[in-house]
Amino acid sequence: MTHNVLVVDDEPKLCDLLASALSQNGITVFTAGNGLHALKVLEVEDIDLVISDWRMPGMDGPQLLAEIKNRFPQLPVIVMTAYSTVKNAVQSMRNGAFDYIAKPFDIDELDITVSKALQFRDILKDNQRMRAELDEHQQIDSLIGDSPSFRRVLHAIDSVRESNATILLTGESGTGKEMVARAIHKHGNRADKPFVAVNCAAIPEGLLESEMFGHRKGAFTGAVADRVGRFMQADKGTLFLDEIGEMPLPLQAKILRALQERIIEPVGDPRERKVDVRVIAATNKNLLEAVANKEFREDLYYRLNVFPIPLPALRERVEDIAPLARHFAHTLGATAGKRITGFSPEALQAMARYSWPGNIRELQNCVERATIVASEAVIEDHDLPAYLFASAPAASHAILGEGTRVPPDLEAALAEVEKAYILAALAQSNGVQAAAAQLIGISERSFWYRLKKLGIHVDKIIR
Repeated sequence: MTHNVLVVDDEPKLCDLLASALSQNGITVFTAGNGLHALKVLEVEDIDLVISDWRMPGMDGPQLLAEIKNRFPQLPVIVMTAYSTVKNAVQSMRNGAFDYIAKPFDIDELDITVSKALQFRDILKDNQRMRAELDEHQQIDSLIGDSPSFRRVLHAIDSVRESNATILLTGESGTGKEMVARAIHKHGNRADKPFVAVNCAAIPEGLLESEMFGHRKGAFTGAVADRVGRFMQADKGTLFLDEIGEMPLPLQAKILRALQERIIEPVGDPRERKVDVRVIAATNKNLLEAVANKEFREDLYYRLNVFPIPLPALRERVEDIAPLARHFAHTLGATAGKRITGFSPEALQAMARYSWPGNIRELQNCVERATIVASEAVIEDHDLPAYLFASAPAASHAILGEGTRVPPDLEAALAEVEKAYILAALAQSNGVQAAAAQLIGISERSFWYRLKKLGIHVDKIIR
């Protein structure tokens, strides 16, 4: 895929240098000498990434960044400056910059940063395309995320939304199964018909059959009037059977018949009724285990499992935590009469570390609490519940091993892994850097850059 990058700097030589370096990677480079010129380029060209100087005459880097975030909110911006300070870096990131590099910079470092920014841009474009396919006229605000695992869910929704196939949504509690079911209905061929949801675990077993199929007056004690069941309520539309794994075995046989023959029989009424319903079932149980334990009918399982869609746990889509949290903060803040503009880096880092056993539902509750207690427009880490800071991420134990020290942040963890990998390659190659680079499949130049970045000093080099 070809990309267009706009370089903004008042030094023509630096613009030419960056254009030459980036074009070697197949990138088309546009240049601008100041912020105003850059905005004119952005209005006429399809730019994927902006690399902007910090200090420029007229409209400087911070002002240009603010304008880009206002006019082109999804366009990534890399800020560069010779006046490298922590304050500038933090400020640019808080204001929406994708990343920050300091002059003079290593070309390999620039290549890595640019590659990450363009990958981010591609993900945003891909997500926009998928959502446009799901609904030509309206964005799905409830389905938020760009992680690979969640994009697979979006692809599955797109594949099945126009069909009448029975769908089985699986995943832990709080992963958004009902939200996905509603999205499938909303963007399918039954969107103008009823969507009826039933929580099979919340209805007493003695009432579940009547709830599903309806009953005639006098069919049992307390049946003082005719009742239309959920299947008939959902006729021509969608019936969502949540927690299907909790349905008692006797009722499972009747549900199976309804799915196979599209016929129901209300309690106390011998007359059969035809129904036209698309069924979406959901469970947080392992239904195959339930089948093996004789707790769930095998024939019903296969009838439900026509089109399975597994939903990932929130800990498996960490990159989606920040956009989900911002979405909840915006909607919940508006409800509470507060204007919440976002989260501090420390707050986002704390949320990314936590394992979220309650998944999206727990995240929403967490953000709601933080929105209430926050005294500023930006939610800080001290606004978050204390339990977030008492739990290490579940994934760390799987990767690092039980009892291993967990680094303080993701970048530190990756740096430790990278350093250990490079040291192992150096040991295996007896200190020969070219051989070590070959062992781990990178160029010598990239290997030297990593040595410098990680502070590794090679004392023994054999040529």
